[in-house]
Amino acid sequence: MNEYKYLDFVECKPKAKTKVFNVRSRFTGDYLGCVKWYGPWRKYCYFIDGIGLVFDSGCLADIQDFLNELMAERKEKQIEQKSSR
Repeated sequence: MNEYKYLDFVECKPKAKTKVFNVRSRFTGDYLGCVKWYGPWRKYCYFIDGIGLVFDSGCLADIQDFLNELMAERKEKQIEQKSSR
């Protein structure tokens, strides 16, 4: 598996037919959730335990796109402010 810049995906001991991974911060080691099979959607998803949130890759891509749009907007405003001085 790939190594990631911010997150570690640690495979848990097998208990079911499908794999389960704990998601941890690479910097603090804090537990952030888990990746496991979600039967109703028939795919692996990211779960934030205790809150009941479930994200598939499409949901996470939408969040990433939104964050990128916000950052682009912020950079554009900063450039406009610098050029108006």
